[in-house]
Amino acid sequence: MAGMGKSRRKIRVGVLFGGRSGEHEISLRSALTVISAIDRSRYEIVPIAIGRDGRWYLETDAITMLGKAAPRLTALKRTGLPISLLPYPDSRALVSNPANGRSAIQMNSAAKAMLSPLDVVFPVLHGTFGEDGTIQGLLDLAGVPYVGAGVLGSAIGMDKDVQKRLLRDSGLPVVRYAAVRDIDYRENPATVRRLAADLGWPVFVKPNALGSSIGITCVKSARQLPKALEEAFRYDRKALIEAACQGRELECAVLGNERPQASIVGEIVVRSRDGFYSYQSKYVDDDGAAIEIPASLPSAAAERIRELALAAFTTLELRGMARVDFLARSDLSEIYINEVNTIPGFTSISMYPKLWETSGLPLPKLIDRLIALALEDHRARRRLKFTYQPRL
Repeated sequence: MAGMGKSRRKIRVGVLFGGRSGEHEISLRSALTVISAIDRSRYEIVPIAIGRDGRWYLETDAITMLGKAAPRLTALKRTGLPISLLPYPDSRALVSNPANGRSAIQMNSAAKAMLSPLDVVFPVLHGTFGEDGTIQGLLDLAGVPYVGAGVLGSAIGMDKDVQKRLLRDSGLPVVRYAAVRDIDYRENPATVRRLAADLGWPVFVKPNALGSSIGITCVKSARQLPKALEEAFRYDRKALIEAACQGRELECAVLGNERPQASIVGEIVVRSRDGFYSYQSKYVDDDGAAIEIPASLPSAAAERIRELALAAFTTLELRGMARVDFLARSDLSEIYINEVNTIPGFTSISMYPKLWETSGLPLPKLIDRLIALALEDHRARRRLKFTYQPRL
């Protein structure tokens, strides 16, 4: 394992947080949890903040900065040293960006030391430009091991329409839905209204590629549909209209590479006026929802959900980690995979770490395992050939 040689030096972990997504503030909460829980005797933390403008900053005092921003769900303030990651193989180097701030000569010794090559990156990013394969592609170009799914799995995991098609075509259960592009809706709204009506009211309208329940509306009649679609199209050029499956919201965490494991099953009990697990009930309203771990389920139903979670993980070409969300009828007569999250939340209320903690893997050990999986996968991929020399 990198960093575990004779000198027993600490593994340098770049923790990426913030980003250009609508889930920027949630990323800050997740990063605060990860950085606070990581074992400092084994790892050297290199906190890298990504502003809403996409610029990268080295944050030597990340705990203080995150502690001020995360509880109030405010965007991070750009206080660190502007930096970049060089996108060529095995550089793994962070470089200061003099055009946007202080030069390397002006840095203090602590900041200079933090620009040393990284051993692994832990992206604690949610949504666009972080969870969708873009950051993963940059890290692949730079030859840096990283936690979580690769480019393909990340892109599939973010695109809910493509994700559902792959799951459905693999024989896995998903709710009935229709994918609608904004141009199609504007040119032929009557067709879109018929698609929604065919699914049966109520329906849920959501952006195709976003998380944290941002832009989601529960639509109870045709009259409410245009406003809901306009809201979804604010965040994506494609929206989903999904048939409602009212009953229970269940979640299962998956961990591993080629031989993944599933956690016990948990349940979200929604109490908010929204009637579903909305952004408000997740992050703003302390009484908006309750978590039950383990979920009160017959053993056969719990095992079925765990099997489906593992099947979804492998079908979507994932690695490292994922949280698989389920919708079920109250009597459990129907169980559907709702969606798969490739970088699940790590906030103090997030299900992914809570599910593993109750399964016997506390957060510091979970972080250890995720980093080990990232290094393991990187070593395996380095054995592959990426060039070919033909015989002349």
